[in-house]
Amino acid sequence: MGSEQNLGHQMRTIAVSQRVASIGPHRELRDTLDQRLTYWLRKCGYLTVPIPTLIDVDEIDGFDFLKIWIEQVKPIGLLLSGGDDIGSDPNRDKLEFALLGIAQTRRMPVLGICRGLQIIATWAGASITPVKNHAGVRHQLVGERSSEVNSYHNFGIEHVPEELEVTARAEDGVIEAIRHRELAWEGWMWHPEREKHLDDEDRLRFRQMMG
Repeated sequence: MGSEQNLGHQMRTIAVSQRVASIGPHRELRDTLDQRLTYWLRKCGYLTVPIPTLIDVDEIDGFDFLKIWIEQVKPIGLLLSGGDDIGSDPNRDKLEFALLGIAQTRRMPVLGICRGLQIIATWAGASITPVKNHAGVRHQLVGERSSEVNSYHNFGIEHVPEELEVTARAEDGVIEAIRHRELAWEGWMWHPEREKHLDDEDRLRFRQMMG
């Protein structure tokens, strides 16, 4: 027990957004988080703190509550998780856009995974477009990252605003990774948590981002 407590004191927290699922006969809306993502973060050396989705950030008191939540939890970074296309859950969209605004003000590191990359790009002014042959496949990256990765997306971005830069593409030209030119923000279209054997390069890059 003592070693677990020591490990906990050494690990810093990452705030993680969640996908929304409709569960059971009463169609209860529940926040959900892939257990593999929590495992991946632990293997990177961080504790996961899920962010509740139903924070009404379009209302003044809701946005204030979100800022208080961040101040109380004190995450050292933010992870925008995958799942749910943009537009499928307006509450999640508004929450993640608000989180990026707070992260920008606080200069908080951010990693966007799959949908999370699209949220970062959309927040900066990019447009989302359908892509083909990128769901349930593996493909090679070209650019700063040149390894083979998984792919689970039906949408992508055609261009990036000036404040962002493309760091990797698929061989067909689809944008697979982006980076903010000034902030410690990155977006990856692949899911590092879904690899059968966790990639050391993913974990090293994430730790470098978080500082």
